[in-house]
Amino acid sequence: MKEVSLALVREFQDPAQKMNLLREYLQACVLRSLHESEAFLCLSFVGGTALRFLYDLPRFSEGLDFSVENHRGYEPKKWMEKLTRDMSLAGFDVAVRWNDRKTVHVAWMRVGGILKEAGISNMVEQKLSIKLEVDTRPPEGAILEKRLVNRHMLLSLQHHDLPSLMAGKVHALVTRGYPKGRDWYDLVWYRAKRPPITPNLTLLQNALDQTEGEGAIRADNWRSQVRARLESLSDEDLRRDAAAFLERRQDAELLSMENLRSVL
Repeated sequence: MKEVSLALVREFQDPAQKMNLLREYLQACVLRSLHESEAFLCLSFVGGTALRFLYDLPRFSEGLDFSVENHRGYEPKKWMEKLTRDMSLAGFDVAVRWNDRKTVHVAWMRVGGILKEAGISNMVEQKLSIKLEVDTRPPEGAILEKRLVNRHMLLSLQHHDLPSLMAGKVHALVTRGYPKGRDWYDLVWYRAKRPPITPNLTLLQNALDQTEGEGAIRADNWRSQVRARLESLSDEDLRRDAAAFLERRQDAELLSMENLRSVL
């Protein structure tokens, strides 16, 4: 598997694209290991990486996000031990660190030497890191689906449906303490679909109540809330953040204030 990952990026010259493809291959390895551990009997796959794997979002993502839908069978330390074994057997120099001290459990998988071997870094000691986050108390109201996915390898994944995934994205747009161009690119992608996707309002309201206080923000007023946040941002900054993660860098130009206002 290590040789496959290196062959995947060998033909590319752009270090950012090499990094994106290499990271995505390793993400697929993580998902495959979790699938084999039957983790998706209790987890659902969410976030931007889920959009890419499940719905072909044309941008790459850095981390893997999950929600616990059923605490029965939740054995993350066992899963991380298997992941470490799987990656080692595949030829990777890997270490996984697990932290469950907060509501959102976090794992860091660090792969040594691979950036140097892939021609991305000159420093052999530099590691490629992938962050896994598991929300153990997610807001209620998500609609779950299951799907077979073939991205680098065959995977069976439980995940939120598109309106529920969009609810998570809108929640991030409204509440995140710092702007991410990738979030706004995803908003354009959702709303450019025909018909446009609208968020699961039940899930969005529960998420807002959980983080902002009950009734502080109305989910059915999400467009106004997102529009107000947009007015404080620079579209140039949003394009700069998003560009490095897009399959086609020129698509960052879609993040103009005119386009962003129009999708709202």
